[in-house]
Amino acid sequence: MEEPKYMVAIIGAGPAGLFAARYFSNNGVRVVMFNRDIKPGGLAEYGIYPDKIKMKEGLRKQFHQILDSPLIDYYGNVTVCCGGNIVFSDLFDWGFQAVVVATGAQGTKWLRLPGENLPGVYHAKDVVYHYNLLPPFSQRRFVIGRKVILVGAGNVMMDVAHYLVREKKVDEVIAVVRRGPAEVKFTKKEMENVAGNLDLEALDAEFERVAPAMQAVGQDVAAAKNAFLEALPKAAERVSVTRLCFEFLTSPVHIMGSWTAGVSTLKVEDNQLVTVDGGVKAKGLGTIRQIEADTIIFAIGDTVDKNFCMPICGDAYVVLNEPRFPVDGVSYEAFDVDANCPMEKVFLAGWARQASTGLVGVARKDGENAAQAVLQYLQTQPPMLDIENVNLKFADWLHDIHPLVVTKRWLARLEAAEQAEAQIRHLEHFKFATNDEMLRAMGL
Repeated sequence: MEEPKYMVAIIGAGPAGLFAARYFSNNGVRVVMFNRDIKPGGLAEYGIYPDKIKMKEGLRKQFHQILDSPLIDYYGNVTVCCGGNIVFSDLFDWGFQAVVVATGAQGTKWLRLPGENLPGVYHAKDVVYHYNLLPPFSQRRFVIGRKVILVGAGNVMMDVAHYLVREKKVDEVIAVVRRGPAEVKFTKKEMENVAGNLDLEALDAEFERVAPAMQAVGQDVAAAKNAFLEALPKAAERVSVTRLCFEFLTSPVHIMGSWTAGVSTLKVEDNQLVTVDGGVKAKGLGTIRQIEADTIIFAIGDTVDKNFCMPICGDAYVVLNEPRFPVDGVSYEAFDVDANCPMEKVFLAGWARQASTGLVGVARKDGENAAQAVLQYLQTQPPMLDIENVNLKFADWLHDIHPLVVTKRWLARLEAAEQAEAQIRHLEHFKFATNDEMLRAMGL
């Protein structure tokens, strides 16, 4: 194999970072990956519902193949940036010629409503991390009451409904949806998991209520309703008496409750549908009503980690508007807003570049495109000499300052330990729930 000429760091080991690493290694670039979590995979590991074992195993197999490359080093349990184990300047001091930030959409998006901090109010992503056993969320206590409101209309909302209906077996789940039933984003497959618990009488009444608003903007009421009902023939067998219903054209405005008793009520505003620039949007009518609940979970999208050392615009880190190394006309270059100039050597990939846009396939493509942009940049730089020696010295330095670094060798031990536990417990798959348990299982 020809000696690599360039050395690149990737921060984050979700799909975008991993597929970027594969693209680099296939083009002879030395790659060092840093991951805040012990395990690689990101949302592919900790965001997909636990019972989708075949999907998860397929993705893990792909990620194993990527990390098997001798040109890729993996350092898990390492936090990069202020207050972490290392900072950007460390990477540049050691000679890394470019850094790809592929940290995903680790932050949570809120509506900033009164009462959002009350006990019993959660974000869906935190709940998803909890039941997928991502430390430290795996150890966090979520007090789930008997009547739960879910705010949102996407697959994440439906995953949490799945958890509430089939695992927690609560009394009632109410999905509060800002727009109408024609705009929901969850799939029929996701609906099949909970369709057996649909309150069909309430669904009929709700469609009757919102039908005039839908017809006013030219929407097909029957088609929208059929999109819900077509999940019934293959609905999963009921395992609870949970009542699942929907409140369309409804926007949260105020969460009521107390600091001792928690959530009691969600105040909502009724909406109408209006057409704007060829699309359909919700517009408040000013009428306020109340829905009783003792738990409220928001599933309204994601944002980047605002504690990470990158300038932020909206829900993503800032990119250079006029890229020097575009791919398909898209910029992957980070931009320093305060200095009003590009962040030299720093590139963005996946949800770090544009939050909440698609699933694994989208992240994969974006990671590969980011790698292409970096390769364009590297062609303008002189080759790096003695990369392997520099890389070995860097590894020694990292282990000196942070002894609990998890390398590919330790990952293999963890995988073997979890497989052994699965056999002992007669489970299809087993996962340690805390970092301490994983570190002990690896011998660290």
